[in-house]
Amino acid sequence: MTATTDRDPGLQPERTRLAWRRTTLSATVVALLAVRQALHGGVTPAALVAVALSALAWLGFLLVAHRRMLRMEAARPESLAPRGALTAALCTVALAAFAAAMLF
Repeated sequence: MTATTDRDPGLQPERTRLAWRRTTLSATVVALLAVRQALHGGVTPAALVAVALSALAWLGFLLVAHRRMLRMEAARPESLAPRGALTAALCTVALAAFAAAMLF
């Protein structure tokens, strides 16, 4: 048994998969709260734009998380690509920025 051919990943892939699920759930809650806040004062064009942008950011994050969780099923999962990490980070920052913009 060599380290390059046989690998016992232990629980690390499962922990990583669960972390992605928790983060996706948190992003879903944030997006839903953003929709609620945007539509609280009535449906306006600005509120619809805010809802659409929040939904787009959430879908982008969901796509990255889903792809990452699927790749974690391999015996030797590959690292998260820089593009995927950047997309996840940008979606997170975008959701935070939309939330801050809705407060004003």
